[in-house]
Amino acid sequence: MRYDIPYAAPGQVIGLLGGSFDPAHAGHAHITREALKRFGLDQVWWLVSPGNPLKTRGPAPMLERIAHAREVMDHPKVQVTGIEERLKTRYTAQTLRALQQLYPKQRFVWLMGADNLAQFHLWQDWRDIAQRVPLGILARPGQRISARLSRAASLYAPYRIAGRNSQQLAHASAPAWCFVNVPMTDVSSSAIRSAGDWSA
Repeated sequence: MRYDIPYAAPGQVIGLLGGSFDPAHAGHAHITREALKRFGLDQVWWLVSPGNPLKTRGPAPMLERIAHAREVMDHPKVQVTGIEERLKTRYTAQTLRALQQLYPKQRFVWLMGADNLAQFHLWQDWRDIAQRVPLGILARPGQRISARLSRAASLYAPYRIAGRNSQQLAHASAPAWCFVNVPMTDVSSSAIRSAGDWSA
C-alpha cells in the first residue's frame, strides 16, 4: 500500500503530531492550529499510525482514518500522512530517526498534549526522542499538574523554554521543550467511539 511522502522545503520547521486518530476530531485540529501559531512552525504533519503500541485494541482501517482526518483538518499548512506505514516504524523514536534521514535539511518539533507528557517516560527510547527534537507541549483539561510533575518534566527542567518565549522552540537545539496553555475543548477519540459516533 502506497502513502504519499510529504513535501517540505529545505530549512522548514515541521511539527509532528502522531497518533492513531481513531477518529480525528476537533480537538486535534484545535491544538494543531495553536501549535502552528504558538511555536512558529512552517507546517504540521499528522502522522496517522498503523497502531498505538500502548493500546491493546486495534484501530479502524488506515485509509479510513486518513480520509476522515483530512476532512477534519483542512488547512494549507497541515499534511495528513500515513508515512509510518511506509517507513515500517512502530515507535516514535524509530519514526524520528527515519524522518531525519529522509529530510536532512528540515527541522522537526514533536507535538503532544500535556497528558502524553505525563506518561512520556513509558515511551520506548523516550530520552532519545527528547535528545533528538524539541518538544512542543499543549495543555489539555485536567492534565496540567500531572504533566508538570512528570518524570520527563523533572529530568529536562533545565531545558524548558518559557511559554511566553514559545516562538523560540522551532529553532532551539534539543533537548528543549515548551509548555503552553491553550483553551481546549475536552473531547477525545475514545469518548467519540464510546458514543457510537465513529463506525469505521
